[in-house]
Amino acid sequence: MRRALITVLAALPLALLAWPAHAALRVFACEPEWGALAQDLGGDLVDVVVATNALQDPHQVQAKPSLIARMRNADLVACTGAELEIGWLPVLLQQSGNAKVQPGQPGNFAAADYVRKLEVPSLVDRSQGDVHASGNPHIQTDPRNIALVAAALGARLAQVDPGHASQYAQRQADFMSRWREAMVRWTAQGAPLKGVPVASQHKAFVYLYDWLGMKEVAVLEPKPGVEPSVSHLEEVLSALKGTPVRMVLYAAYQDPRPSEWLSRNAGIPAVKLPFTVGGTEGAKDLFGLFDDTLARLLAAEARK
Repeated sequence: MRRALITVLAALPLALLAWPAHAALRVFACEPEWGALAQDLGGDLVDVVVATNALQDPHQVQAKPSLIARMRNADLVACTGAELEIGWLPVLLQQSGNAKVQPGQPGNFAAADYVRKLEVPSLVDRSQGDVHASGNPHIQTDPRNIALVAAALGARLAQVDPGHASQYAQRQADFMSRWREAMVRWTAQGAPLKGVPVASQHKAFVYLYDWLGMKEVAVLEPKPGVEPSVSHLEEVLSALKGTPVRMVLYAAYQDPRPSEWLSRNAGIPAVKLPFTVGGTEGAKDLFGLFDDTLARLLAAEARK
Protein backbone atom coordinates (compact mmCIF):
# COMPACT_ATOMS: atom_id res chain seq x y z
CA MET A 1 0.00 0.00 0.00
CA ARG A 2 2.80 2.37 0.93
CA ARG A 3 4.67 1.55 -2.28
CA ALA A 4 1.57 2.34 -4.33
CA LEU A 5 1.14 5.65 -2.54
CA ILE A 6 4.76 6.58 -3.22
CA THR A 7 4.27 5.73 -6.91
CA VAL A 8 1.19 7.95 -7.13
CA LEU A 9 2.93 10.85 -5.39
CA ALA A 10 5.93 10.51 -7.67
CA ALA A 11 3.74 10.64 -10.75
CA LEU A 12 1.71 13.61 -9.54
CA PRO A 13 4.07 16.36 -10.75
CA LEU A 14 4.07 14.83 -14.22
CA ALA A 15 0.28 14.72 -14.19
CA LEU A 16 0.09 18.34 -13.16
CA LEU A 17 2.33 19.29 -16.05
CA ALA A 18 -0.09 17.53 -18.40
CA TRP A 19 -3.08 19.59 -17.21
CA PRO A 20 -3.86 22.81 -19.06
CA ALA A 21 -2.45 25.90 -17.40
CA HIS A 22 -5.93 27.43 -17.41
CA ALA A 23 -9.47 26.70 -18.41
CA ALA A 24 -10.07 28.47 -21.71
CA LEU A 25 -12.67 31.23 -21.74
CA ARG A 26 -15.65 29.90 -23.66
CA VAL A 27 -16.79 32.39 -26.29
CA PHE A 28 -20.05 31.97 -28.21
CA ALA A 29 -19.93 34.10 -31.36
CA CYS A 30 -23.08 34.68 -33.37
CA GLU A 31 -21.31 35.43 -36.66
CA PRO A 32 -17.99 34.32 -38.20
CA GLU A 33 -16.44 37.80 -38.11
CA TRP A 34 -16.77 38.05 -34.33
CA GLY A 35 -15.59 34.48 -33.85
CA ALA A 36 -12.50 35.29 -35.90
CA LEU A 37 -11.91 38.51 -33.98
CA ALA A 38 -12.30 36.80 -30.60
CA GLN A 39 -9.81 34.14 -31.69
CA ASP A 40 -7.33 36.79 -32.84
CA LEU A 41 -7.63 38.67 -29.55
CA GLY A 42 -7.75 35.63 -27.30
CA GLY A 43 -5.52 33.02 -28.91
CA ASP A 44 -5.09 29.97 -26.69
CA LEU A 45 -6.88 31.77 -23.86
CA VAL A 46 -10.25 31.29 -25.57
CA ASP A 47 -12.34 28.44 -26.91
CA VAL A 48 -14.54 29.92 -29.64
CA VAL A 49 -17.68 28.43 -31.15
CA VAL A 50 -19.61 30.18 -33.94
CA ALA A 51 -23.36 29.84 -34.29
CA THR A 52 -23.49 30.55 -38.04
CA ASN A 53 -21.35 30.21 -41.12
CA ALA A 54 -20.72 32.50 -44.07
CA LEU A 55 -23.24 30.72 -46.28
CA GLN A 56 -26.10 31.30 -43.84
CA ASP A 57 -28.34 34.34 -43.74
CA PRO A 58 -27.61 35.75 -40.25
CA HIS A 59 -31.17 37.08 -40.07
CA GLN A 60 -32.63 33.59 -40.43
CA VAL A 61 -31.13 31.10 -37.98
CA GLN A 62 -32.89 28.33 -36.05
CA ALA A 63 -32.48 28.26 -32.27
CA LYS A 64 -31.44 24.61 -32.26
CA PRO A 65 -30.89 22.61 -29.05
CA SER A 66 -27.20 22.31 -29.95
CA LEU A 67 -26.86 26.11 -29.95
CA ILE A 68 -28.76 26.37 -26.66
CA ALA A 69 -26.32 23.89 -25.12
CA ARG A 70 -23.37 25.94 -26.35
CA MET A 71 -24.91 29.11 -25.00
CA ARG A 72 -25.53 27.44 -21.63
CA ASN A 73 -21.79 26.84 -21.20
CA ALA A 74 -20.55 30.18 -22.56
CA ASP A 75 -18.60 32.72 -20.53
CA LEU A 76 -19.00 35.42 -23.20
CA VAL A 77 -21.48 35.87 -26.03
CA ALA A 78 -20.24 38.11 -28.87
CA CYS A 79 -22.85 39.08 -31.46
CA THR A 80 -23.58 41.94 -33.82
CA GLY A 81 -26.66 43.30 -32.07
CA ALA A 82 -28.65 46.13 -33.70
CA GLU A 83 -31.47 43.58 -34.00
CA LEU A 84 -29.63 41.45 -36.56
CA GLU A 85 -30.24 38.32 -34.48
CA ILE A 86 -33.63 39.42 -33.14
CA GLY A 87 -35.35 36.31 -34.53
CA TRP A 88 -33.18 33.77 -32.74
CA LEU A 89 -30.69 35.15 -30.19
CA PRO A 90 -33.29 36.06 -27.50
CA VAL A 91 -34.58 32.48 -27.62
CA LEU A 92 -31.08 31.09 -27.12
CA LEU A 93 -30.40 33.43 -24.22
CA GLN A 94 -33.68 32.63 -22.51
CA GLN A 95 -33.50 28.88 -23.01
CA SER A 96 -29.86 28.64 -21.95
CA GLY A 97 -30.55 29.80 -18.38
CA ASN A 98 -27.02 31.26 -18.36
CA ALA A 99 -27.24 34.34 -16.15
CA LYS A 100 -23.76 35.68 -16.94
CA VAL A 101 -24.43 36.18 -20.68
CA GLN A 102 -27.80 37.92 -20.45
CA PRO A 103 -28.19 41.48 -21.80
CA GLY A 104 -26.62 44.01 -19.47
CA GLN A 105 -24.10 41.52 -18.08
CA PRO A 106 -20.35 41.62 -18.82
CA GLY A 107 -20.71 38.31 -20.62
CA ASN A 108 -22.98 39.81 -23.26
CA PHE A 109 -21.19 41.79 -25.99
CA ALA A 110 -22.92 43.52 -28.92
CA ALA A 111 -20.45 44.79 -31.52
CA ALA A 112 -22.82 47.35 -33.03
CA ASP A 113 -22.89 49.25 -29.74
CA TYR A 114 -19.39 50.53 -30.48
CA VAL A 115 -19.77 51.94 -33.99
CA ARG A 116 -21.70 54.67 -35.75
CA LYS A 117 -24.79 53.11 -37.29
CA LEU A 118 -25.96 54.05 -40.76
CA GLU A 119 -29.49 54.06 -42.13
CA VAL A 120 -31.18 54.54 -38.77
CA PRO A 121 -34.91 54.86 -39.64
CA SER A 122 -37.00 57.69 -38.25
CA LEU A 123 -40.02 55.38 -38.22
CA VAL A 124 -40.14 51.59 -38.13
CA ASP A 125 -43.04 49.87 -39.85
CA ARG A 126 -42.97 46.13 -40.52
CA SER A 127 -44.64 46.78 -43.86
CA GLN A 128 -41.30 48.25 -44.91
CA GLY A 129 -39.70 44.80 -44.75
CA ASP A 130 -36.76 43.69 -42.61
CA VAL A 131 -35.93 47.17 -41.29
CA HIS A 132 -33.86 47.45 -38.11
CA ALA A 133 -34.79 50.19 -35.66
CA SER A 134 -31.16 50.59 -34.55
CA GLY A 135 -29.86 51.06 -38.07
CA ASN A 136 -28.22 48.84 -40.66
CA PRO A 137 -26.52 45.99 -38.73
CA HIS A 138 -23.97 44.88 -41.35
CA ILE A 139 -21.15 46.81 -39.73
CA GLN A 140 -18.41 44.24 -40.48
CA THR A 141 -18.00 45.37 -44.11
CA ASP A 142 -16.02 48.46 -43.01
CA PRO A 143 -12.53 47.74 -41.57
CA ARG A 144 -12.73 50.92 -39.50
CA ASN A 145 -15.60 49.31 -37.60
CA ILE A 146 -13.56 46.15 -37.03
CA ALA A 147 -10.91 48.29 -35.33
CA LEU A 148 -13.48 49.92 -33.05
CA VAL A 149 -15.02 46.59 -32.13
CA ALA A 150 -11.59 45.05 -31.53
CA ALA A 151 -10.76 47.73 -28.96
CA ALA A 152 -14.04 47.12 -27.14
CA LEU A 153 -13.91 43.33 -27.35
CA GLY A 154 -10.33 43.20 -26.11
CA ALA A 155 -11.34 45.21 -23.06
CA ARG A 156 -14.35 42.96 -22.49
CA LEU A 157 -12.26 39.80 -22.63
CA ALA A 158 -9.99 41.25 -19.96
CA GLN A 159 -13.01 42.21 -17.85
CA VAL A 160 -14.54 38.74 -18.03
CA ASP A 161 -11.20 36.98 -17.55
CA PRO A 162 -9.15 39.44 -15.42
CA GLY A 163 -6.52 36.84 -14.56
CA HIS A 164 -5.24 37.06 -18.13
CA ALA A 165 -5.79 40.78 -18.70
CA SER A 166 -2.17 41.44 -19.59
CA GLN A 167 -2.14 38.70 -22.22
CA TYR A 168 -5.31 40.06 -23.79
CA ALA A 169 -3.81 43.55 -23.83
CA GLN A 170 -0.68 42.27 -25.54
CA ARG A 171 -2.62 40.35 -28.18
CA GLN A 172 -4.91 43.34 -28.77
CA ALA A 173 -1.95 45.67 -29.29
CA ASP A 174 -0.44 43.24 -31.79
CA PHE A 175 -3.72 42.87 -33.68
CA MET A 176 -4.32 46.62 -33.80
CA SER A 177 -0.81 47.26 -35.11
CA ARG A 178 -1.27 44.76 -37.94
CA TRP A 179 -4.79 46.01 -38.64
CA ARG A 180 -3.73 49.66 -38.92
CA GLU A 181 -1.01 48.70 -41.39
CA ALA A 182 -3.50 46.70 -43.44
CA MET A 183 -6.01 49.55 -43.44
CA VAL A 184 -3.44 51.89 -44.96
CA ARG A 185 -2.87 49.36 -47.72
CA TRP A 186 -6.60 48.70 -48.27
CA THR A 187 -7.45 52.39 -48.40
CA ALA A 188 -4.81 52.98 -51.05
CA GLN A 189 -5.93 49.96 -53.06
CA GLY A 190 -9.56 51.03 -52.88
CA ALA A 191 -8.98 54.60 -54.12
CA PRO A 192 -10.05 53.78 -57.73
CA LEU A 193 -13.46 52.69 -56.40
CA LYS A 194 -14.39 56.13 -55.07
CA GLY A 195 -17.54 57.39 -56.73
CA VAL A 196 -18.21 54.11 -58.57
CA PRO A 197 -21.98 53.61 -58.94
CA VAL A 198 -23.25 50.14 -58.04
CA ALA A 199 -26.42 48.16 -57.47
CA SER A 200 -26.88 45.85 -54.48
CA GLN A 201 -29.01 42.77 -54.18
CA HIS A 202 -29.58 43.47 -50.46
CA LYS A 203 -28.72 46.45 -48.23
CA ALA A 204 -25.67 44.50 -47.10
CA PHE A 205 -22.78 46.80 -48.01
CA VAL A 206 -23.69 50.33 -46.91
CA TYR A 207 -20.71 50.45 -44.53
CA LEU A 208 -18.38 49.21 -47.27
CA TYR A 209 -19.69 51.95 -49.57
CA ASP A 210 -19.30 54.55 -46.83
CA TRP A 211 -15.67 53.55 -46.36
CA LEU A 212 -14.70 53.40 -50.04
CA GLY A 213 -16.91 56.26 -51.25
CA MET A 214 -18.88 54.05 -53.64
CA LYS A 215 -22.43 55.06 -54.60
CA GLU A 216 -25.37 52.71 -54.19
CA VAL A 217 -27.75 53.65 -57.00
CA ALA A 218 -30.23 50.76 -56.77
CA VAL A 219 -31.21 47.80 -54.58
CA LEU A 220 -32.73 44.72 -56.19
CA GLU A 221 -34.92 43.79 -53.23
CA PRO A 222 -38.20 45.75 -53.30
CA LYS A 223 -38.03 45.76 -49.49
CA PRO A 224 -35.23 44.58 -47.19
CA GLY A 225 -35.37 40.80 -46.94
CA VAL A 226 -37.94 40.41 -49.74
CA GLU A 227 -36.75 38.53 -52.84
CA PRO A 228 -37.30 40.50 -56.07
CA SER A 229 -39.72 39.26 -58.72
CA VAL A 230 -38.84 39.38 -62.41
CA SER A 231 -41.26 42.28 -62.87
CA HIS A 232 -39.50 44.23 -60.12
CA LEU A 233 -36.11 43.46 -61.64
CA GLU A 234 -37.39 44.82 -64.93
CA GLU A 235 -38.38 48.03 -63.15
CA VAL A 236 -34.89 48.30 -61.68
CA LEU A 237 -33.34 47.68 -65.11
CA SER A 238 -35.51 50.40 -66.63
CA ALA A 239 -34.54 52.87 -63.90
CA LEU A 240 -30.85 52.14 -64.42
CA LYS A 241 -31.00 53.27 -68.06
CA GLY A 242 -30.96 56.83 -66.78
CA THR A 243 -28.43 56.17 -64.00
CA PRO A 244 -26.20 53.28 -65.12
CA VAL A 245 -24.11 51.28 -62.66
CA ARG A 246 -20.78 49.51 -63.09
CA MET A 247 -21.59 46.31 -61.19
CA VAL A 248 -24.17 44.56 -59.02
CA LEU A 249 -23.06 43.12 -55.68
CA TYR A 250 -24.41 40.23 -53.65
CA ALA A 251 -23.27 38.42 -50.51
CA ALA A 252 -21.93 34.87 -50.59
CA TYR A 253 -24.91 33.55 -48.62
CA GLN A 254 -27.45 34.92 -51.09
CA ASP A 255 -29.12 33.28 -54.07
CA PRO A 256 -27.19 34.87 -56.96
CA ARG A 257 -29.97 34.62 -59.53
CA PRO A 258 -31.37 38.17 -59.14
CA SER A 259 -27.88 39.66 -59.55
CA GLU A 260 -27.11 37.34 -62.45
CA TRP A 261 -30.36 38.40 -64.16
CA LEU A 262 -29.39 42.06 -63.90
CA SER A 263 -25.86 41.24 -65.03
CA ARG A 264 -27.11 39.59 -68.22
CA ASN A 265 -29.68 42.24 -69.06
CA ALA A 266 -27.67 45.33 -68.11
CA GLY A 267 -24.31 44.05 -69.36
CA ILE A 268 -22.52 44.59 -66.05
CA PRO A 269 -20.55 42.22 -63.79
CA ALA A 270 -22.31 40.43 -60.95
CA VAL A 271 -19.83 40.39 -58.07
CA LYS A 272 -20.03 37.93 -55.21
CA LEU A 273 -18.48 39.37 -52.05
CA PRO A 274 -17.56 37.21 -49.04
CA PHE A 275 -19.50 39.47 -46.63
CA THR A 276 -17.87 37.67 -43.70
CA VAL A 277 -15.02 35.31 -42.87
CA GLY A 278 -15.34 32.10 -44.88
CA GLY A 279 -17.61 33.57 -47.56
CA THR A 280 -15.05 32.89 -50.28
CA GLU A 281 -11.89 30.84 -50.58
CA GLY A 282 -9.78 33.96 -50.12
CA ALA A 283 -11.60 35.19 -47.00
CA LYS A 284 -10.12 32.72 -44.55
CA ASP A 285 -9.69 35.32 -41.79
CA LEU A 286 -10.47 38.98 -41.17
CA PHE A 287 -7.48 40.17 -43.16
CA GLY A 288 -8.39 37.90 -46.05
CA LEU A 289 -11.97 39.19 -45.89
CA PHE A 290 -10.89 42.66 -46.98
CA ASP A 291 -8.09 41.49 -49.26
CA ASP A 292 -10.55 39.38 -51.22
CA THR A 293 -13.36 41.96 -51.15
CA LEU A 294 -11.12 44.61 -52.68
CA ALA A 295 -9.66 42.19 -55.21
CA ARG A 296 -13.14 41.27 -56.46
CA LEU A 297 -14.33 44.88 -56.63
CA LEU A 298 -11.22 46.07 -58.46
CA ALA A 299 -11.40 43.19 -60.93
CA ALA A 300 -15.00 44.11 -61.75
CA GLU A 301 -14.14 47.79 -62.10
CA ALA A 302 -11.30 46.93 -64.47
CA ARG A 303 -13.85 45.33 -66.82
CA LYS A 304 -15.72 48.61 -67.41
